[in-house]
Amino acid sequence: MKILVADDDPQLVRALRITLAAHGYDVIAATDGAAAIAAAAQARPDVVMLDLGMPRLDGIEVIHALRGWTDVPILVVSGRTGSADKVEALDAGADDYVTKPFQIDELLARLRALARRRGVVSAASADTPVVRFGDVEVDLAATRVVRGGEVVHLTPTEWRMLEFLARNPGTLVTRQNLLRDIWGTDQVADSGYLRLYMSQLRKKLERDPAHPQHLLTEQGMGYRLVLGD
Repeated sequence: MKILVADDDPQLVRALRITLAAHGYDVIAATDGAAAIAAAAQARPDVVMLDLGMPRLDGIEVIHALRGWTDVPILVVSGRTGSADKVEALDAGADDYVTKPFQIDELLARLRALARRRGVVSAASADTPVVRFGDVEVDLAATRVVRGGEVVHLTPTEWRMLEFLARNPGTLVTRQNLLRDIWGTDQVADSGYLRLYMSQLRKKLERDPAHPQHLLTEQGMGYRLVLGD
């Protein structure tokens, strides 16, 4: 998998080149925002790892520029730890956010999740794309959910919410993205509607709705579907 690392810290870029290459990744580097956009256009990476505080163009401007022509997964890796910074990056079009300093195991896990997300999205046109977590199977083609061999009946809104998460497994999905997908606009005020529908989904799909293992809330930002048992 080809990864574009956009960061103006040469020591970090050098360390990531070595570490990611050791795990089988092909790394391309850019040291400022303008170079990152040019490298993305030329190399067509599978994932973009992006710092927010870069010269020439900052990370938010890079995200906006990339989203004008590509849906490549964008993982922000930044020293900015504030919730407002995270929300701004995610609303601009980033897929996930990791704060510095980070553990390499977590970074690799986020990259694998983004790779899975691309696989599920591309598989959406297949005859029987199925996403599995716990004892639940979500058949995206048949618009059907099965848990423990029994069909689970969802409302249309519950299905739209679950479908959006299932097409982006492991990836943080912002509230604005969900509002736009479900109601067709991100101008709708979230007056607890998303929390209500998520609560209903957990009751229907989680083994212990009070302690969910798969349908997770990222406080102040959105939701994430975690696959596995």
